[in-house]
Amino acid sequence: MTLLDQPKVEVRYHDIGEVNSQFSVAADLQSREKDIEMARLMSPGKFSGKSGPSCFLKMTKNKLLTKAGCGKDVRHFEFEFVSSTVRYEVGDVLEVLPGQNPAAVDVFLQRCNLNPESFITVHHRKQENGICGTDLDVSKVPIKLKTFVELAMDVSSASPRRYFFEVMSFFATAQHEKERLQYFTSPEGRDDLYQYNQKERRTVLEVLEDFPSVQMPFEWLVQLVPPLKPRAFSISSSPSAHPGQVDLTVNVVSWTTPFKRKRSGLCSTWLANLDPHQSTVIPAWFQKGSLPPPSPLEPLILIGPGTGCAPFRGFIEERSIQSQSSTTAPIMFFFGCRNEENDFLYRDFWSHHSQEEGVLSEAKGGGFFVAFSRDQPQKVYVQHKMRENSARVWDLLSEGAAVYVAGSSTKMPSDVLEAFEEIVSKESGLPSESAVRWVRALERAGKYHVEAWS
Repeated sequence: MTLLDQPKVEVRYHDIGEVNSQFSVAADLQSREKDIEMARLMSPGKFSGKSGPSCFLKMTKNKLLTKAGCGKDVRHFEFEFVSSTVRYEVGDVLEVLPGQNPAAVDVFLQRCNLNPESFITVHHRKQENGICGTDLDVSKVPIKLKTFVELAMDVSSASPRRYFFEVMSFFATAQHEKERLQYFTSPEGRDDLYQYNQKERRTVLEVLEDFPSVQMPFEWLVQLVPPLKPRAFSISSSPSAHPGQVDLTVNVVSWTTPFKRKRSGLCSTWLANLDPHQSTVIPAWFQKGSLPPPSPLEPLILIGPGTGCAPFRGFIEERSIQSQSSTTAPIMFFFGCRNEENDFLYRDFWSHHSQEEGVLSEAKGGGFFVAFSRDQPQKVYVQHKMRENSARVWDLLSEGAAVYVAGSSTKMPSDVLEAFEEIVSKESGLPSESAVRWVRALERAGKYHVEAWS
């Protein structure tokens, strides 16, 4: 018979009197910051960056960019700082910690027989020289159990891993549930577990509800429930154009599973449901992305279909400000979407900057080109528009242009790279192998940047 190891964490419970006397209750925002920092510090999950948020934001605008009912839901969000303002640059990334559905958290606490009001600290067990000990970090401040679950444990959107089912099998008291869990974790049951769990994107809460006889100790849940992680979005504003503000362009994700279960992205749906008139405080972190801010004198070729246009809205706002006081280099921007009527994001914005002396205008040596993939029998994508304008693309490349590509990580980045190789070969007369090397040299010189997401 297989034995179960000890969990890797130990949860300690604290008397409410001890908590109140030892730790002062700070103002709301400070206390929220401390809670997030403590929850992430104590969580066994791995987080990038510092534990506490860089700042707190409040949504001031929630605007639908796509045509209602078209099957796509893309939003423009604007936020202002409610804590100290953070300096950021175009091309940076904003990470947002989403709120979980309060009802789902309550159901999880009830299902697991947990007292939401108890105060806890989580300590990591350490093994040294064969002796098992516990890290007794005295800097850990007790946190309400419910708050820890809300901020550190993704109970209502992430799917558990295989080991979760293995541990569950040890705590199942109903024989048929124990046998099913053991089958799921056996080599023969691997495909069925994949169909049940990952393909359906079953949440931790749904799995626990499917096996009602299982009562897992809280330590195991802390260790095995996927951590609640911030979601990263390309910033779509320039701080020069909008001081004290940060904008995002977000695709609100939803899909149907093979068994016709409706699913939606936790963070994008949470943001889409926020009302700017209600003061929901949003924890956020600013990070450097893979799109460094360009020099005003550097010509740019930007390719950003769909929400890939987000960082380039910031780039164009920034260059527009710069052009008011100094000379700036031209920008060519290739945008793509399905239909002109349904999902032509920021149409008026691009149009405004393409007119007369705008930074995207032909008069300034630039241009705005849009591919509507579904508005004609043959699909037209950004790479087709690039080839149609190959002479102008080559002219800018010859002037030392930097290339920036952003958007879906499926086929688009490789299709765009291939289009550049073809354009270089055609316009320069180089054989295709030399054109490939020419584009690779652009990458090595730090003048070909890609930010792609799945």
